[in-house]
Amino acid sequence: MAKFFNYFPTTLYTTSKNSSGVDSVTNLISRVNFESSLKQNSSSFYEYNIQEGDTPEIIASKFYDNPERHWIVLMFNDIMDPQFDWPLQHNTLIEFIDNKYSSRGSANTTPQTGLAWAMNVNNIHSYFKIVTRTNSDGEKFIEKLEVDSNTYANTALSNNNYVLQDGTTLNVTVTKQSQTYYEYEQEVNEAKRTIKLLKPEFVPQVEKEFKKVIRG
Repeated sequence: MAKFFNYFPTTLYTTSKNSSGVDSVTNLISRVNFESSLKQNSSSFYEYNIQEGDTPEIIASKFYDNPERHWIVLMFNDIMDPQFDWPLQHNTLIEFIDNKYSSRGSANTTPQTGLAWAMNVNNIHSYFKIVTRTNSDGEKFIEKLEVDSNTYANTALSNNNYVLQDGTTLNVTVTKQSQTYYEYEQEVNEAKRTIKLLKPEFVPQVEKEFKKVIRG
């Protein structure tokens, strides 16, 4: 991380209104970004699923042969906070959930840890109605709709076959699913795992342009 900020411009700064001393410090609020067209062009990147224990530095070393290129991994995915915009490791996630819901657990009639409260099947974060349509070729279209608790309670489970005008059969299944706070936090964390990695052949030019732009 230290070498990354070597490219940033400096600015004059004083710590006190009454101080006559002025320091030259690195301007950490300077920002650049990738062109949106590059990030949307599938020929310019690979999709990657972050593994347990992966860090931006490890990924940069693996794909770009230099851990100092971690900023490319982060910037290409619009990650501003490497701690909480990056998937937490399992033990860290458990600790995060326990701390986040500790007040709810302690406020229970029977006090419990935040983790225990979040995992309790009676403490529901979200309700879903799931409609699965399967055609004669076995192709499935799954529609997952978030609903309120009343709609969830009144959703009838069903499994029906319909014959369409062209003679094919369509199977429509309606199910429902609830999600505890623990399952919700897990889902949010897992959603952060899929990122885009700029292809290595574009890296030298990106580094060159970055240095030119950030230095003004």
